[in-house]
Amino acid sequence: MRPIILILGPTAGGKTSLAIELAKSLPNGGECICADSMQIYKRMDIGTAKPTKEEQEAAPHHLFDLVEPSEQGFTVDSWLTLANKTIDLIRCKGKWPIVVGGTNLYVQSLLFGMFDAPRANPQRRAELDERTNDELRETLQTLDPVATTRIHINDRRRTIRAIEVCELTGKPISEQQSQWYGQSPREDACIIGLDWPVGKINRRINKRVKQMMDAGLLEEVQLLQNELCPQATEALGYKQLLGHLNGDCDLEHAVERIKILTRRYAKAQRTWLKRFKVLPRTHFIEICEKQPQVIAKEALTHVFEGAFSDIDT
Repeated sequence: MRPIILILGPTAGGKTSLAIELAKSLPNGGECICADSMQIYKRMDIGTAKPTKEEQEAAPHHLFDLVEPSEQGFTVDSWLTLANKTIDLIRCKGKWPIVVGGTNLYVQSLLFGMFDAPRANPQRRAELDERTNDELRETLQTLDPVATTRIHINDRRRTIRAIEVCELTGKPISEQQSQWYGQSPREDACIIGLDWPVGKINRRINKRVKQMMDAGLLEEVQLLQNELCPQATEALGYKQLLGHLNGDCDLEHAVERIKILTRRYAKAQRTWLKRFKVLPRTHFIEICEKQPQVIAKEALTHVFEGAFSDIDT
C-alpha cells in the first residue's frame, strides 16, 4: 500500500510545484489531492491559486471544482469522505496519493479523524449569521481566545461554528479539538513541510498577488460578484475586491489590503505548522535558494530512508 505524502507549508510557498515534482519522480507516479476549502468552488481559479491547466497536465489533480460558488453546506466531513475515497482509488492504480495542504482543519481531519461536534441549532445559527464579522470575532474572543488565533479573520463559517460548539457544550472548541494532539496520527501518512524565512515568503506573497491581478483576478471577481455564497465572499482577495467593486475603496487600496492580509495569514499558518513538526514521520525542509528538483530529492529521501524505509518500490 502506497503511503500518503502530505505536503504542508505557507501560502505561496511552492507546495503545488513540489507535489508535481514528486508525482513525476515517485516510482509508478503519484496523483495530487487538493486540501483547500476555497479550491472546492468552481470558477474561483485565480484567487485561490488553483492548479493551472499546465500543472494539471503535468500531474493528475483531484478535489477542486467540486461545487458552485453559490452552494453552501460543503463541510470538512464532505471533504474527508471524498479524500479517503480518492486515496483508495489512487492506491488501487499502484500510484502515490500526494495531499497538498491547504486548510488546517482538512489536514487535521485527514491525520486524526473527525472531531465529534454537536449539531447546530438552526435558530441560533440564524441569529449569529445576522452579525457582522467584527461582532462574531468579539464574541469568539470572549468564549474561546485560542480559537481566534487558529481561525482566519475572514472565515465566517468556522467562526460561527466555534461559537456554537462552545455555547452548546460549555467548552471551547479549541479545548475539545486538543484531543487530536494527544493522539498519534494515522500511520500510513508522512509529512513534508516547507520552511520559509519570513522576509522571503512575504516577498513571494506580494509577487503572487501582483501576478493574480495581472492574470485577471478583478475580472474573475466581477463575473462571480452576484453568485458567491457567504463563505466564498469572505475568501481572501475576493472580499477585498468585492469591497472595491461596491465603492468602499479604490483598487490600489484593495490590492494592498490583500497583500497585508495574506502576509498576516501566512504568519498564522506558521503558528499552526509548528504543531505538526513534532509528529512522527515528519520532515521540514528549510527553503532558501533551493530549486524544486533539489527540494523534491530531499523529500523523497525522507519518504524512502526515513518515514517508510521498508517500502518495496
